[in-house]
Amino acid sequence: MTTTLSRQRPAPPSTHPTAPVRIAGTALLLAALTAVIVVTLQAGDNKGESGWLLAGYAVAWALFAAAVRTVRRLPARAATVLVLIGSAAVALAGLTAQPRTSNDMYRYAWDGRVQAAGISPYAHPPAAPELARLRDQWLFPTLDKCEGWGLTRTGTGLCVRINRPTVPTIYPPVAEGWYLAVHALSPPDSRHKPLQVGGAVLAFGTTLALLRVLRRRGDPRRAPARAALWAWCPAIALEAVNNAHIDTLGVLFLVLAMGTATAGARRGALLGAAIAVKLLPVLALPGALSGQRGPARVLRVTGALIATVVLAYLPYVAMSGPGVLGYLPGYLHEEGYEPGHVRRFALLRLLLPDAAAGVAAAVVLVVIGVYVWRRGDPDRPWRGALLLTGTALLLFSPSYPWYSLLVIALVALDGRWEWLTITLAGTALYLGGGLLPGFPVQAWAYGAAAVVVGVGACVRSRVRWRHFGGSRPTTPAAPC
Repeated sequence: MTTTLSRQRPAPPSTHPTAPVRIAGTALLLAALTAVIVVTLQAGDNKGESGWLLAGYAVAWALFAAAVRTVRRLPARAATVLVLIGSAAVALAGLTAQPRTSNDMYRYAWDGRVQAAGISPYAHPPAAPELARLRDQWLFPTLDKCEGWGLTRTGTGLCVRINRPTVPTIYPPVAEGWYLAVHALSPPDSRHKPLQVGGAVLAFGTTLALLRVLRRRGDPRRAPARAALWAWCPAIALEAVNNAHIDTLGVLFLVLAMGTATAGARRGALLGAAIAVKLLPVLALPGALSGQRGPARVLRVTGALIATVVLAYLPYVAMSGPGVLGYLPGYLHEEGYEPGHVRRFALLRLLLPDAAAGVAAAVVLVVIGVYVWRRGDPDRPWRGALLLTGTALLLFSPSYPWYSLLVIALVALDGRWEWLTITLAGTALYLGGGLLPGFPVQAWAYGAAAVVVGVGACVRSRVRWRHFGGSRPTTPAAPC
């Protein structure tokens, strides 16, 4: 009898933190993350206060990493609620200041205004006299001294906030459609705020899409922690919301494309829409075709992709003819492959002559693309897309951190957090490149990111080898 009673005696209270304590701890980290983002955005812009921005950004990333780590230990329902609340809070934090590190948004606003007047955005540059009637004091201030963040003066003496005011726009048609929609829905004189609000809506919508995709096609247990890699990332507040970069719209289309159950016309159409926002998502095509060897399946995806891009361009072709390319060829030359402070193929140039770096990069990307297409996992098409897109950014080493918004979403789908170092490398180069004159920030930043990615791949391979070899792995195969 005594033995039976002793077996029924309740166990002593656990010394581990309870779920409410863990939830409160994660919520506190999210509150601190939001506060740091707000304070950082009030510190100044990338021209005069780069050091403060970089320091605040570093603190935000540390809090982000801690929050993502803690949410992994929470019950799924509580974690999902926190992911959504945190996503909204991070997005709202990005709305607390005008754009701080990029003036691309002003071109977006101008393109929307031009289209609302019934004029093709590809027809004339902002400084053209044909568009003089559309100018206002916000985008074209009349100042004796055209000084201040984001302001430039054209050769004719025109003061303007829009970058490259003497050339036509470069943005593809779905992006232009977004600019027109935001303009049409914006109250008069609302300036930059509607585009920022639009960025916040897209960022939060991407969080919802990630949660849905991960629950249906990924690991439901890990879905909230994976989605948090996008939802709480400081780059979302800075680039997707505060700077309102159009890349976020392409990211949403890409997540929906990768979440499609089969590699068919729907996936191709969504990927085509992403490409018609910004060209970079074309790197995800081999991933979208992972394991699809039959010509009929490949044609369904690529045919729908091409049809979507063509249909998006048709209205603008009717208005502007071949001018729909805008300044894109000139932009690729301007931002491309000239020697200078920021050089493309920075890592390859450490090993190869300048003339060979571009060829080597192309060969590497083609080989990876074919491998992803032929050997990729059709159940996880985002894995191959992350490999090719992340590798491309490592090789091209851009100074624009918003290019890596695509990588952040793919990391959230796949859980391989080490690829987030590409975003950190781009930010370090963009904000810190001028703080250390003569120091090779680009090579060091992207070199460090490449090392982290390589180490992560080795560790994961070792864990898989031990697991399939019969030994129980001592660390999980994925971080979330």
